[in-house]
Amino acid sequence: MAKGINQKLKLLYIVKILEKKTDEDHPMSTKQLIDELAKYEIGAERKSIYDDIAQLIEFGYDIVANKSKKDGGYYMASRHFELSELKLLVDSIQASKFITVKKSRELIAKIEDMVSEFDEAQLKRDIFVQNRVKTDNESIYYVVNDIYNAMQNNKQISFKYLEWTPQKVKIARHEGQLYIVSPFALTFKDENYYMIAYDSKSQKIKHYRVDKIKDVSLLNESRCGNDLFEKFDVASYANRSFGMYGGEVKTIVLRVPKESIGILIDRFGTDINIREDKGDCLVRTSVAVSNQFFGWITSLGGAVLIDFPQDVRDSYSTFLETIMNKQKNYR
Repeated sequence: MAKGINQKLKLLYIVKILEKKTDEDHPMSTKQLIDELAKYEIGAERKSIYDDIAQLIEFGYDIVANKSKKDGGYYMASRHFELSELKLLVDSIQASKFITVKKSRELIAKIEDMVSEFDEAQLKRDIFVQNRVKTDNESIYYVVNDIYNAMQNNKQISFKYLEWTPQKVKIARHEGQLYIVSPFALTFKDENYYMIAYDSKSQKIKHYRVDKIKDVSLLNESRCGNDLFEKFDVASYANRSFGMYGGEVKTIVLRVPKESIGILIDRFGTDINIREDKGDCLVRTSVAVSNQFFGWITSLGGAVLIDFPQDVRDSYSTFLETIMNKQKNYR
């Protein structure tokens, strides 16, 4: 058989064909493989195919030769990722609100290239992307890259921070005023992506929704607040910040029935202090006290009560009374 123009790429094309067109249930015979190579203008003979497969196996590819006369052939037995692992990645992309619909589809399409054509259908669930709440900020990937560059180079950044108007338009807060901070970490919380940074002006650690950040610039000034972040625990910070809203961090005690202790462990983790008391559990932990924290307590329908301190108990009672009065007197 005459050699084709892509002959030097023969081994690469064999891998491509086996990865995309074969699996345990769909082996490819030597003749079929020769025919597939011909589509790329690559000539091959049976003996050369045997030698090529042997070289690929020696290199490390998990290629199996099925000797059966009826269903004999070659197939790629394993890939870098199992199908179940790729499904997990697809589901994560679909669930991420900070990834736009367009980018979600692009990423999922790339993942589909990592499986055989027979498994592609199991990853095609576009309706789940289309119907989810997604950001419209297509520049978010450049924003993330700029933030990482600032952290790596120990620099401050400036940016504009966006908010929604009743007309469903995003505008810059404070008439386009630039925010200047020292970024230290990026974290996920409640399906959103946040930058945690030190604000020199207020001398506080703050967080910002990454999909609301625009026009990032890397500054020459070195980061501030390094001493605060030496022992900073990003996970603990996210756990105690309800809805990632700020508030004064206080040590509180919550009362919960024994059978409902999982609610608090799921929320705060296993590092909380738990003490049994009169058939209930008293849980000591730290939270950023805010209306969002009170809203979370309320959503549990009385299963969790604030035991200590008294000022937080009083603030929660005022929170409930204010809502009840507003609803009662509405119209």
